[in-house]
Amino acid sequence: MTDANLRFPPAFLWGAATAAYQIEGAVREDGRTPSIWDTFSHTPGKVLGGDTGDVACDHYHRWRDDVRLMADLGIGAYRFSVSWPRVQPTGRGPAVQRGLDFYRALVDELLTHDITPMVTLYHWDLPQELESAFPSGSPAGGWPERDTAFRFEEYAGIVAGALGDRVEWWATLNEPWCSAFLGYGSGVHAPGRTDPAAALRAAHHLNLAHGLGARALRSVLPGRAQVGVCLNPSAVRPLTSAPADLDARRRIDALANRVFTGPMLRGTYDDDLLADTARITDWSFVHDGDLGVTRQPLGFIGINYYSPAVVSASADAAANGPRLDGHGAAEHSPWPGADHVSFHRAPGELTAMGWPVDPTGLTDLLLEYTAQAPGVPLFVTENGAAYDDKPGAAGQVHDPDRVRYLHGHLTAVHQALLSGADVRGYFLWSLMDNFEWAYGYGKRFGAVYVDYDTQVRTPKSSAHWYAKVAASGELAPPDQEGER
Repeated sequence: MTDANLRFPPAFLWGAATAAYQIEGAVREDGRTPSIWDTFSHTPGKVLGGDTGDVACDHYHRWRDDVRLMADLGIGAYRFSVSWPRVQPTGRGPAVQRGLDFYRALVDELLTHDITPMVTLYHWDLPQELESAFPSGSPAGGWPERDTAFRFEEYAGIVAGALGDRVEWWATLNEPWCSAFLGYGSGVHAPGRTDPAAALRAAHHLNLAHGLGARALRSVLPGRAQVGVCLNPSAVRPLTSAPADLDARRRIDALANRVFTGPMLRGTYDDDLLADTARITDWSFVHDGDLGVTRQPLGFIGINYYSPAVVSASADAAANGPRLDGHGAAEHSPWPGADHVSFHRAPGELTAMGWPVDPTGLTDLLLEYTAQAPGVPLFVTENGAAYDDKPGAAGQVHDPDRVRYLHGHLTAVHQALLSGADVRGYFLWSLMDNFEWAYGYGKRFGAVYVDYDTQVRTPKSSAHWYAKVAASGELAPPDQEGER
């Protein structure tokens, strides 16, 4: 089959995605208060280079130009997140109308340019006040606390009331695995806690928040609205067919995937997950009725994909103590109950993040979720790569590696479509270079280059190539970068 045969359905959405803390800046304006990422990024040693999201891409002031840029590139849909502390600064109580007005104006501008908005309610920026303390006197709150799920329910209703007449597509959460296991397990993401029991509590309360939030959205939104969730499932592969490696795959599948799909799709936590983590927690934080709430009808599932995971059992898999790093210090694992599973690099070239390029994992996941959730439409809500992009002498930014990456992964999406997956659209990560969490500004995922000193935006070759694909609905060869 040639590239010319790879035509996508006429209604396929060609989008791009961003997240509020990564692009907005203006962290102290119009009533916004700190999120856990403000606090984390201002903590020495947590983010490379000491970078913060204080200014980021200054999207809060440049949003009209950014929407015009999307329109010029033929972007048909834009997935963005709402900053919870910009809308509800303490995580409870009345909204700040100036914050809501920003998102009302953004959505109106998108619609003016025939760009379909998709709102993500939570992309990791929990109001710091919800993390720091609770009225009950808890020393630390956040997602390990049950009350946070109910605060999210209130917040979801507020945003739906403000934007529900304009927005059809709604995602409750983005990548709850990262929120729970990187935020509270390994501590490499905000709020930086390293407690495996807290990570598992956080995972459940994020599931509960999804269910409560979905119900709150549907109580406010018109009937045409579609409510879903954006997950980052792992395409987990065993290193060998040995029983120990197959068991390692099972353990990671439970923690990476089924800890969320079980409650959201089936209303259950699988027995093997509970058994694997029994020495860490008794799961008594799951209350009667919770799993009826977590299982809500889904209008779509968003799949975020970057690389597969290859796992095996470690030589010391029978040990109970923590894994030690090369200096004899304990490493904090994001995998409670699977600390002694080893991860191996998948074959293939690497991106600037050190992540292998393997599009087959995306096809596998799209087909797997088609089987797990029959009748539920799928979107690829994040997919992209970081490369070491630099402007040339003429100011243009050529990124042929990213073009090849996108071509390969869109080919994988097309293969899933041919095999029966109901994939409705693709959102490139990311629209523009931005604050890449713990990596600061050192990694560039954008199709648009951002000069952080001047805030000048320059579409890269990949942006022009993607614009050509979006305009035609047909996959252009990777050597046709579409310069204009």
